[in-house]
Amino acid sequence: MSKKNKWALGIILAFGLFIFLREFRDLSFHEVLEELQHLNWIWVIVGLCCMLMHWAIEAKIIQGLMKRTRENFSFKNAVRIPLIEHLFNAITPFSSGGQPAQLIAMVKSGVDAGISGSVLLMKFVVYQSMIVINFLLALALGFHVLKAQIDELSYFILLAFVIHAVVISSLLLVTFCYPVANKLVQLAIKPLAFFKSEEQFKKLQSDMTDKVKNFYEESKYIRSQKKLLLKTSLLTFIQLIFYFVVPYFILLALGMTHVNIMTIIILHTFIIMIISLFPIPGGAGGAEYSFTLLFGSMVTSPEKLVIALILWRVITHYTGILLGVVALGVQPTTEAEEASSLVTEKIK
Repeated sequence: MSKKNKWALGIILAFGLFIFLREFRDLSFHEVLEELQHLNWIWVIVGLCCMLMHWAIEAKIIQGLMKRTRENFSFKNAVRIPLIEHLFNAITPFSSGGQPAQLIAMVKSGVDAGISGSVLLMKFVVYQSMIVINFLLALALGFHVLKAQIDELSYFILLAFVIHAVVISSLLLVTFCYPVANKLVQLAIKPLAFFKSEEQFKKLQSDMTDKVKNFYEESKYIRSQKKLLLKTSLLTFIQLIFYFVVPYFILLALGMTHVNIMTIIILHTFIIMIISLFPIPGGAGGAEYSFTLLFGSMVTSPEKLVIALILWRVITHYTGILLGVVALGVQPTTEAEEASSLVTEKIK
């Protein structure tokens, strides 16, 4: 990790600690301690296991997508990818650093850059599609409840949904209609001609055309692999459910056995929508605000609400950062080592 990224990580952790301390400022330390003593840690561990399953399933998705070119791509190599993605999403604005970090991690694992890009492209398209589907289900099943309770937040959620829908629509446009997509991209970059030299702008046009064309060519392969696409979509849907269900087990740990699991999943889906709007790395501030606002009516004790908030952020966010740092320090297995390991297993 570069010095710049280390500074970013330090700032994010310090900001997170500041938010936690701020949440505690009006609470009774004695009552918080009492709530912690009655906490059912088994449910906390179940919530943590759900998050670990979320990353493990993503690793299996990567392994499945890699079978075409590297059948023996190890789980150790695969699980590094989502953890490194989480780390760099957490320290960059709008989670912009995750995708490039994944690509670099795969290349360092000995995977060709073109193949890495293709695998990550397919994963990204499927993931965005499943996010939109989950959002649609959440909107259909729970938006009326949300709008009745917190009217001002509902518009943030709709805006986030529109942004995600535009992203997936753009991807589908490139996937199925290359000429139109290329013209729109060229039109979008046209204003940059005022800020660049003629030679620089022509190079930019050429680069963007190549990128759109490469995306289109890779998408043709994606469309041809219907069985793989279906399997990846199903696994991604399950992966997201493991993530969305985490707050349910946290509330159970706090003794709130009356909560409805579907309501919790819907509310958590809405929170993820809101977080995507905040430019601060990791959605810091926006995540905590939306959690307390949406779950505040459900968790009447302020001490329980703050404990639930901290457990949720530690499990879903800071655990990923910690594991991402560990994953960065783990040396990936080379293709030769994987092949040797496979031969040894077959002999046994």
